Amino acid sequence: QVQLAESGGGLVQAGDSLRLTCAFSGRTFGTYGMGWIRQAPGKEREFVSGISRDGDNAYYLDSVKGRFTISRDNAKDAVYLQMNNLKVEDTATYYCVADGTGRGTGRSDYWGQGTRVTVSS
Repeated sequence: QVQLAESGGGLVQAGDSLRLTCAFSGRTFGTYGMGWIRQAPGKEREFVSGISRDGDNAYYLDSVKGRFTISRDNAKDAVYLQMNNLKVEDTATYYCVADGTGRGTGRSDYWGQGTRVTVSS
């Protein structure tokens, strides 16, 4: 059984930063790849970022490269998404996902409830 809980979203101005946190409840966090998927109303779901089980490999949507950084702390069963220089186009609900293959490349076997990020101009 795996449960995920996101936090850290909010309303910010373009150019500001946020850090999202995903707390993992379970006994095998270190076996899962982790990632973030976002969805905005009327838009297609996007895989934003992912990280492998050991933290050695990270993946990013092209539009967030250089601005977002994913990381994980296996001792704390947590994954983070640092988002810098936010743009209006980043507005969405962000979901934490767990990947049973361990790759962190977008497979989502478990989802959190989501945290809302709103960026205004």
